[in-house]
Amino acid sequence: MAAAMGPACGRSGRLLRFLGPRTARGSRSLSSVTGPGGLAGAALRENPGDDSDEQQKKQNTANTRKIILRVSGLMGVLAGGALVYVFGSNSVDEQGNKIPDEFDSDPPFVQQVRRTYKYFKDYRQMIIEPTSLKLLPDPLKEPYYQPPYTLVLELTGILLHPEWSLVTGWRFKKRAGIDNLFQQLAPLYEIVIFTSETGLTAFPLIDSVDPHGFVSYRLFRDATRYMEGHHVKDISCLNRDPSRVVIVDCKRETFKLQPYNGLAIKRWDGNSEDRALYDLTAFLKTIAVSGVSDVRTVLENYSLEEDPLEAFKRRQTQLEQEEQQRLSELSQLSKRPTMSLGSITSRLWPRSKQQ
Repeated sequence: MAAAMGPACGRSGRLLRFLGPRTARGSRSLSSVTGPGGLAGAALRENPGDDSDEQQKKQNTANTRKIILRVSGLMGVLAGGALVYVFGSNSVDEQGNKIPDEFDSDPPFVQQVRRTYKYFKDYRQMIIEPTSLKLLPDPLKEPYYQPPYTLVLELTGILLHPEWSLVTGWRFKKRAGIDNLFQQLAPLYEIVIFTSETGLTAFPLIDSVDPHGFVSYRLFRDATRYMEGHHVKDISCLNRDPSRVVIVDCKRETFKLQPYNGLAIKRWDGNSEDRALYDLTAFLKTIAVSGVSDVRTVLENYSLEEDPLEAFKRRQTQLEQEEQQRLSELSQLSKRPTMSLGSITSRLWPRSKQQ
């Protein structure tokens, strides 16, 4: 019995020895999962790694930004230095000799900076302010003829309409009534084209609009005063009597410095049936023929009208009707028999008052 159990016990011992390490390892594995150093410990060990990676990314981003800012600052300094060098140097004559100026007595670097500042200040002034405070020459004197009034016309939207297509590109349509306006008003008005377009664009357009030379002068964008996003036409710079200057434009902002010198008509949309320039000619001719001493007293009456030309036509029609009625009454009175002084007096004062 003991002998029989001996081999069994030996096998059991070997089995235990065989299973023992695995069981121990299993126990250690289970304890590693459930114990203080288990999943929670693993998670705690992983989180510091994630935080360090996130911090590393933030650090890399910050370093990249610093590098970009430094490079941008360096480029800005180099660009500023180049501007100071280019625009701060002395002007030269045709032979390449330096032209002296008021900055020659300053230290070299200060000279460069002050010349650069003056250049950009003058450039800004050129954009904002008119090129001159006297945009037109003095009026003509006898024996030359100087029209009594001055008419300032915008080009785009008043005389021309821009159109664009894939086939032709930009083209400008001529408004009906331009030739009639020039012919009728040239003896009465000194005609000036004053446009907010650049001279490079507008000069050939004016040549095409006025082949016979009715336009006396041409003024472009550089002659305007730039204010609050608008190119304003300042009448005080025209070298003409403001009481005899009429501005015709489709934007009221262009003559806001002298609102009663302007006539804001509707912008032309390219409609071939438009007759506004004929109405404008009649309106301006009426002012000139009537010998108005101050056009502002007339234009003020139309300053609040949405369509001043339509208002003028309406008032003109009303005056014609009143004139026809007056003539009709005069003709009827002339056909009546002549009344004695006594009968006229009896009509003016009742008989009771005479007694």
